[in-house]
Amino acid sequence: MSHLIAARKTLYLVGGPMGVGKSTACRELNRMLPRSVLLDGDWCWQADPFQVTPETKAVVLDNICHALGNFLRCSAYENVILCWVMHERAIVETILGRLPLAECGARVRWTSLVAGEGALRARVERDVTAGLRDAGAVERALAYLPLYRELGSELVDTTGRTPREVAELVAGVARRGR
Repeated sequence: MSHLIAARKTLYLVGGPMGVGKSTACRELNRMLPRSVLLDGDWCWQADPFQVTPETKAVVLDNICHALGNFLRCSAYENVILCWVMHERAIVETILGRLPLAECGARVRWTSLVAGEGALRARVERDVTAGLRDAGAVERALAYLPLYRELGSELVDTTGRTPREVAELVAGVARRGR
């Protein structure tokens, strides 16, 4: 008689300042990991005009938690990935507190992507020049950068690395069991 053993689920939380390469690296991670699904938190906040208010923050957080909970409960997925700025511990704690982690037997791997200031500035400036970000994005990204070193997450420096290399490092965090 054979017994089916459900694969343990892993929730990857990948944060970092805008322009550090979260979305690109997480698309690579999504392709690398078996039975994986990716939620880019920015997809839940793609509004015009973009407004940051207590109400919009609550709606976005609720939408992210709802989608992640559904992905975690879905038997088709073993690896669930969220990439989003997540620059405050309270954001991560709120998300984790609303998810069915125990119910789904999910472990959490929390990684923050960082970069050298010069590399981050150059990336965000390229995005500004291409019309992908507003002019204030450079200063916001640089202001957020030091916050990630204080969160207690695993840090992966993206400076000089390809998206594939960054994804491999994020996946390696899980293989090390941290």
